[in-house]
Amino acid sequence: MPADEVIAPGVFPISSGTAEILPDPWEPGTWLLKVNGVESSQLNPDTPERMGFEYMRWAAAVVSHRFAPDVDRLRVLHLGGAGCTFARWITHAYPQAHQLAVELDAGLAELARTRFGLPRAPQLKIRVGEAGQVLASLRPDTREVVVRDVFAPASPEPDAPHVTPEHLTGLEAARAAADVLVDGGVYLLNIGAGPGLASLRAELAALTETFAHVEVMADPPMLKGRRRGNVIAAASAGPLVLEHLGGRAGLARALRSDALPATLLEDVPRFVAGARPSTAPLVARAGN
Repeated sequence: MPADEVIAPGVFPISSGTAEILPDPWEPGTWLLKVNGVESSQLNPDTPERMGFEYMRWAAAVVSHRFAPDVDRLRVLHLGGAGCTFARWITHAYPQAHQLAVELDAGLAELARTRFGLPRAPQLKIRVGEAGQVLASLRPDTREVVVRDVFAPASPEPDAPHVTPEHLTGLEAARAAADVLVDGGVYLLNIGAGPGLASLRAELAALTETFAHVEVMADPPMLKGRRRGNVIAAASAGPLVLEHLGGRAGLARALRSDALPATLLEDVPRFVAGARPSTAPLVARAGN
């Protein structure tokens, strides 16, 4: 790692406020990134295969059961950059992958480029931009994987929950992701859901209306609406997992064996029955 890319603790100014890097107390040799006081990423330059955030490990299990390590081509779009932890894992597991991470905060993007020891282009490029605008601008059939991991405060209140902006959760966003993906490509979403699960069901309704195959995974209490947490959804026009890579049963076993075990939702259509997807435009209309 170049000398100017050594990760070190500190508080750094970014476009939206401050980013703080501090040692991870539970994982020697790794760091935590906080953005405006909110834990955002785990930085693990020497052990990219180990990810402290369980939802990233669940998403990695989907990728591992869909794409063989020697796949000819893997082009990945990350909507939401932050610490690029998942992108670093992709590079470790698929060294031939070419990735683009989209980050709204220009200061955070520059900090990531210069201080996080990330893979260089063409393995990983970082583009400053708004996720919906970038997604809408990309050519069709140009990505094998699209990952959405975008959160922002729901209101100006100090303790407001972080949620995915509505324009990235509806039918237009799902259809744009489907257009960008190649046939059989995978759309992976980190969805923050709370008790009652209404927002989760609406997001999944957009996916089931757009994609032929949808899988949903989380720890069991989360899927029962007992608490707020992360849910991973995966969607594709074709099968989401390959039999020679373990199939759905293999994915289910991998999720159960995680440090925070997760389960696959068995009947997605029944879960979303009656829910209506958001029709929010992906990009603001002229004059709005």
